[in-house]
Amino acid sequence: MYELNSKNSKNIYLLFLIMALVAFFTVIAYTLILDNKKYEYSSNIVAKTIVKKVSEESSIEDILEDITESTVGISKVRDIGTTVFLEHSVENLNLGSGIIISEKGYILTNAHVAGDVYSICYITLKNGVTDNGTVIWSNNDLDLAIVKTNIKNLPVIELGDSDKIRLGTKVYAIGNPLGYELQRTVTSGIISGIDRTIKVEDGDKKTYFEGLLQTDATINEGNSGGALINEYGEVLGITTLKIEESEGIGFAIPINIIKPIIKKLNETGKFEEPYIGIYGYDKEAVAYLSQNIELEKGIYIEEIDTNGPLKNSNIIKGDILEEIDGKKVETMNDLKKYIYEKNIGDEVTLKIKRNKKNFEVKIKLEKLQ
Repeated sequence: MYELNSKNSKNIYLLFLIMALVAFFTVIAYTLILDNKKYEYSSNIVAKTIVKKVSEESSIEDILEDITESTVGISKVRDIGTTVFLEHSVENLNLGSGIIISEKGYILTNAHVAGDVYSICYITLKNGVTDNGTVIWSNNDLDLAIVKTNIKNLPVIELGDSDKIRLGTKVYAIGNPLGYELQRTVTSGIISGIDRTIKVEDGDKKTYFEGLLQTDATINEGNSGGALINEYGEVLGITTLKIEESEGIGFAIPINIIKPIIKKLNETGKFEEPYIGIYGYDKEAVAYLSQNIELEKGIYIEEIDTNGPLKNSNIIKGDILEEIDGKKVETMNDLKKYIYEKNIGDEVTLKIKRNKKNFEVKIKLEKLQ
């Protein structure tokens, strides 16, 4: 039989005291963690990529439920009537959507939703956590922006390959139409058109959005910046605009153009945009400009930045850019994607066509000012 002597009793009492102190400090630490909940995303979904390809055990319903975790609400004004039943509430809030593209806090959305570089917007996650977001990159010509939030442990959406999209591909649009009561609404449709060019007029200003995906999935106010995904849960594009006069005609920006920027942000924590200084149009957009311009392939150069990398070159308006570093370019999106993969100071070779004759120009990329 084991007998408890006085020495053993003191040891046991000391052990109980240590255990009590450990429990006390554990409670204190847990309380402090809860106080810091604002910057910690709470979910039963593991961080990093939450969406995987469909398997025998998964369904589109499961995938859509997961993807809503990576869809955020974005507004430019905080808390001034968030209901669809308040007149002009959507216009006042400038409501939009975004998707989480990195566990480090990077969120992809539209430029017309988030605003210009260094501006502030407000991020709302599915679990109600909110935070200020800072725009770290924005491009109005593409209508894309990346916002940085301090919230940690974010669930990340998976990016697909928009170069492999075919007509008739089944797609789903996810966003926050009309207001927060309808947040993370899902609509479905197909890819109705590929490589569309749309002219948008704002007063005297005309903007041509090239290389867009067309879909009949319903897109409403607040959907801007949300994801257009395929049946495998992969993001194919970012919804940007719709034709007001017609039902079932909406557009999304192909996801591949933004991938080089996302890669650099994840690897280095920053992105300095290389700049080539060419403003041009593909053969679809040229039709808006003039019926007299003949363009079978390449990019029609409409303007050269005289203060940019091409200031000392002999490239002029009306030249055709056919290749860069031996790679064919058919749209401005092709050119931008390739430039985003390069670094400031890199040398590139342009193949230019003028009057049915070709010549090459070598330049160094500069930093976008």
